[in-house]
Amino acid sequence: MGYCKKRKRLSYANGRRTPVVSMKDIAQRCGVSVATVSKALNGQQDIGEDTRRRICIAAEKMGYMTNSAARALKTNRTYNLGVLFVDERHSGLAHEYFSAVLESFKAEAEAHGYDITFLNHNVGGKPTTYLQHCRYRGLDGVVIACVDFNHPQVQELVDSGLPLVTIDHVFNNRLAVTSDNLCGTEALVRHVYEAGHRRIAFIHGEDTAVTQNRLTSYYRALEALGLEAEPDYVRAGRYHDPECCARETAALLALPQPPTCILFPDDFSAIGGLNTIAAAGLRVPDDISVAGYDGIYLSQTMSPRLTTYRQDTAALGRTAAARLIELIEKPRTTVMDRTVVTGALLPGGTVARPCTE
Repeated sequence: MGYCKKRKRLSYANGRRTPVVSMKDIAQRCGVSVATVSKALNGQQDIGEDTRRRICIAAEKMGYMTNSAARALKTNRTYNLGVLFVDERHSGLAHEYFSAVLESFKAEAEAHGYDITFLNHNVGGKPTTYLQHCRYRGLDGVVIACVDFNHPQVQELVDSGLPLVTIDHVFNNRLAVTSDNLCGTEALVRHVYEAGHRRIAFIHGEDTAVTQNRLTSYYRALEALGLEAEPDYVRAGRYHDPECCARETAALLALPQPPTCILFPDDFSAIGGLNTIAAAGLRVPDDISVAGYDGIYLSQTMSPRLTTYRQDTAALGRTAAARLIELIEKPRTTVMDRTVVTGALLPGGTVARPCTE
């Protein structure tokens, strides 16, 4: 007497044939209906919390994985977030500050069941706009960081209505997460002032919203401390560009009355300034003091350790992901506002009392 044995679906995770766990399997394990399992795994509210927790724990132990195509059809979402990150210095994910922000963004997105895709100008060998790439991939939303925010393609994306969040830039009626650049710059100026410095120079980055806030804070802090802002002490540099910072540092050292302290645009650029100071036969902090910005790992392993302002990259990325997912999943109740993330001053060994004023 013959019979037909029902075959169990198999996956090939880690190169091994393993059974694919279904909602029916979880329902049998928990003694509930498949519909109840579906509600628990999809976050619906009409089941008890104890039941939901029991089902979710069982699903995790059994190795259940949702079918992304089926989930997309049911929820009208792909659970895929776009990342628009264009560094003019072409450092890519080697950019210490933004790589840390994006790593935190990625971790938070994945914790909510989302994947990420980096946007580009080319899909299948054909040139595309950022918005076209988003539509091609069916992205649920986008995070925008470290780009030319005035670029027409960026503006097209912002105007498209696609859920998005910007990092360190604010568009009208759009979500934004920014570092507290006003507080950070003021903290640095006050710190070096309290160390006795009165001739405080500032090499800033290119003209962005971040730079404008930092410059405003620099001038405000000097005014509050009763200091005159010396025009020759304010130099236009570039972010993440040690060579440019080296040139501007040389210009400051060549002044008839050079500054006793230089604030650099970021920790990585500060390397160029420090090299120039060393080449001039000067010692930090004995002859001149310096401070950076960002608080990257490298700055805290230098000798002497760089005085800097640490931006909270973990909170920036995590908050950006959480707000974007909130907008995607709860569009009618999400307020389009700006979240400001504070950092912390990291006193180091590169600021000391000046020898002379």
